[in-house]
Amino acid sequence: MAEETGILLESGTNELELLEFVVGNQHYGINVAKISELSPYQPPTLVPNAHEFIEGIFMPREEIITVIDLAKALGIRRSTDDGSKDMYIVTNFNRLRTAFHVQEVLGIHRVSWQDIAKPDSTINGNGKGIATGITKFGDKIIIVLDFEKIVSEINPETGLKLSEIEEMGERNRHDCTILIAEDSPLLLEMLKKCLIQAGYTHLIPTTNGLEAWNKLDRMMEEGAVIGKDVSLVITDIEMPQMDGHHLTKKIKTDARFDGLPVVIFSSLVNDEMRRKGESLGADAQLSKPEIGKLVHELDILLG
Repeated sequence: MAEETGILLESGTNELELLEFVVGNQHYGINVAKISELSPYQPPTLVPNAHEFIEGIFMPREEIITVIDLAKALGIRRSTDDGSKDMYIVTNFNRLRTAFHVQEVLGIHRVSWQDIAKPDSTINGNGKGIATGITKFGDKIIIVLDFEKIVSEINPETGLKLSEIEEMGERNRHDCTILIAEDSPLLLEMLKKCLIQAGYTHLIPTTNGLEAWNKLDRMMEEGAVIGKDVSLVITDIEMPQMDGHHLTKKIKTDARFDGLPVVIFSSLVNDEMRRKGESLGADAQLSKPEIGKLVHELDILLG
């Protein structure tokens, strides 16, 4: 029987619930907010000519869910156990439900994003790294994985729907300056490319909420003007050091940033997360594949 995950956190605390699991001999983590359920492993039905990462499909409650072999996606060997502890982590992000086959689920830790280190360039510098953060519990190092990137390697349109920008055709250039907080190097580059193509050419990229906050704080100390030197903030939710909800809270409770719109653009935008974002004062919230809707919201907020 599937085990529902229903842990709720107060908004803007810069904390997350991290599910620890094992593949091979390594311990990994995933934000509980991305999980819809945990289910015991059952051999999936094979799908001909599928991507090499896809193990097959299974159908809990008459719903077809794609199974990704996480060991294969990570390029590591499975441990030689009997498979009795194997589980499916069924995720729900980017409006997709996907099952990841892992070897064991160990438990849930409540942790601050401040305690999750950003991987350095030696780990993610080649553009192929799929670690979004690294943390430690006792003598165990836990790697927080970029599940969106794993899925986007199978189908790039799950990351950002670039076709939506291409369909817009030629657009006028805008003078507005947009600060972006996005920890995935791949998605940050894709987002910059899309916004520039949509006419938003003045961009300030940052790689997590803390870096974004420090940049904004420094700009204001140097006399920046809201609406001129910075016109809007786009932020992901899940980021090491400081998440997007905490960044939104800090901006919206600081009088220096009155009139600065904040748009949450994340794979985690669902009904629960939308309520959290609204309580923090976010001006718009969109799911990550919907780059066309993001540009439409920017046009309205910066019009």
